[in-house]
Amino acid sequence: MNTSQRTAPMDNKLCHEGRLSLYCYLTTTIIVLIATVPQIYYGTVPNVWGAAMWGPVLYYALINMVIRYLLRDNDYQIAIRSTFLGFMEAASILVILFASDDLKQFGVYAFFMAFFHYSEFLAIAWCNPNSLSTDSFILNHSIHYALAALASWIEFALEVWLLPSFKSFYYIWLLGVVLCTIGEVIRKVAMITARNSFTHLVQHEKADNHKLITHGIYAYMRHPSYVGWFWWSVGTQIILLNPVCILIYTIVSWKFFHDRIFMEEITLLNFFRSDYHKYQQNVPTGLPCIRGYTLD
Repeated sequence: MNTSQRTAPMDNKLCHEGRLSLYCYLTTTIIVLIATVPQIYYGTVPNVWGAAMWGPVLYYALINMVIRYLLRDNDYQIAIRSTFLGFMEAASILVILFASDDLKQFGVYAFFMAFFHYSEFLAIAWCNPNSLSTDSFILNHSIHYALAALASWIEFALEVWLLPSFKSFYYIWLLGVVLCTIGEVIRKVAMITARNSFTHLVQHEKADNHKLITHGIYAYMRHPSYVGWFWWSVGTQIILLNPVCILIYTIVSWKFFHDRIFMEEITLLNFFRSDYHKYQQNVPTGLPCIRGYTLD
């Protein structure tokens, strides 16, 4: 739930888990890029299919061996996920820089995907470390989320194979970049504004120190984190120029957030009663054609 949760004093310092994840994420990205870019740029990589990725994969494997040697338990679980996302970020940049034109947009898509999942963890580590866990990467969000991603990859691959010219509309997929960027900013601003009141899980029990967040971005939309995620999701498919998935992602995401907001607002009205009812009357949900649960 993005509007209520236990409040706790914040010291504006990144917790241990957050610092560890940041070190692993940035170190992996930087090492892979520094070691690989000169090799590709100066043509020292063998002219064999897939050879450009042999080096990055090797560096990634070596980094994981070091992590396995140094870390244990929860620290290892956080580090292994952070290095994976850092590797994906580096690989995405390599694709953008050196891949053929019809694959560059997939690199941009992968860049946004990796950044989204890592930044979810880092934002929670900064805003609400008491609720932090490896699930905060939301890599295991749901089977439906994984299947949706797989479907978008399959559509992209089929269209590159059968209709390569269809992927060349550069100025259209740049719109997806804009939507993903705006969605990321809205969602992260929502998390930072709510701070320790933000959690990835809907809360069903009200504690004495639960409070309603109505300032900042919440003064303009009741569910900014969902707004950001919705437009980010649609934007990823515009980047890939996947017409089928653009339609499906829009419909399915809208339905998901429609139902989630409806159920969440029943709880919020139960928690805050007239205060939340008044808030509903003055501030929209932020998503098109979604009113939430109202008492009118």
